[in-house]
Amino acid sequence: MALPAGSALASQRADTAWELIESGALVVDVRTPEEFAQGHLDNAINIPLNTVETGFADIAKNRSIVVYCRSGNRSGMAMESLVKQGFINVHNGGGLSEMQEAQLNQAPLN
Repeated sequence: MALPAGSALASQRADTAWELIESGALVVDVRTPEEFAQGHLDNAINIPLNTVETGFADIAKNRSIVVYCRSGNRSGMAMESLVKQGFINVHNGGGLSEMQEAQLNQAPLN
């Protein structure tokens, strides 16, 4: 279920996602290639939801991964699929807009 972008839980999951990204997590956009082409997070790769079962074949099962989509719904489904495939460090970052908002609210690193 997608959380409203302004909700505290949505903000918390996006903040957690950025902490993981700053620690080296792989950033995966699970939207369609067309949506990805219209804009995505820096350093994100595109593995659409309909290819999640095969698209992560070359990624280590213990790799830290943050998945996101438009609203958090597809990324939630992707996370469930990855966990079933044996991935152990997967986080649903939610939607693109909440991820971007959380990035803007991040304190600068000094």
